[in-house]
Amino acid sequence: MIEMDAAAFEQLVVDELDRLPDDMVDGLDNVVFVVEDRPEDGSLDLLGLYDGWALTERERYGVGELPDRIIVYREPHLAACDDAESLRDEVHTTLVHEIAHFYGIDDDRLHELGWA
Repeated sequence: MIEMDAAAFEQLVVDELDRLPDDMVDGLDNVVFVVEDRPEDGSLDLLGLYDGWALTERERYGVGELPDRIIVYREPHLAACDDAESLRDEVHTTLVHEIAHFYGIDDDRLHELGWA
């Protein structure tokens, strides 16, 4: 486990978002990125969460909807990593994984692709 305060972790998430390919992030519509310390249940098992309607399900999406959220959990990431490089890699993987859910890619397919 490594130590990192909330502000530094949030900056790491922003930096990793900036490193993602433009064609991955340009298609995100009405999505916000949020950093939280832990999931609601307090566990350290969940690294991230996509909370919203996948692009493949947007026909149910109405005008004026609140933004979908991609949540990155700080403490589970810190608990899972031993150094700054592995933390950066894990945040990157989490972002790709949760963005993939926006595009309608499920966990089984993400496992096949190596992003889970």
